[in-house]
Amino acid sequence: MWTDGETKYTPEELSWADRVIARNEELAMMMQSAGVGLLAGTDLPPNTRDGSIHDELAAMVKARLSRLQALNTATCHPAAFLGTLASSGTIEQGKFADLVLLDADPVADIRNSAKISAVILRDRSSAGRPAPGL
Repeated sequence: MWTDGETKYTPEELSWADRVIARNEELAMMMQSAGVGLLAGTDLPPNTRDGSIHDELAAMVKARLSRLQALNTATCHPAAFLGTLASSGTIEQGKFADLVLLDADPVADIRNSAKISAVILRDRSSAGRPAPGL
């Protein structure tokens, strides 16, 4: 339903998809209000409409989570769920230096999460060089 390929959908099919998305937003808002732990993620393939992690975060904000709450669904909440919060999920001394560095603040605008400047994984930058200061 969400592919950007050659498939053509009827107005009725597209209307159905819009209703599903609206219901998902409503459910996310209800779950957040009830204290249900939310984790960001997508199982859609790359280049699909509304299929990236950045789209997922924007959808959470649209469902009335704060931008910081949405970011937490992709950072500290998964680490807590996996039992790895002591070593990952936040930026602190002694934790793994796996980071995504952004060119703009996602707390100001959640779409800034897609403005990626560099990725540091296992203490190495996306260019394969040791990360500065690590």
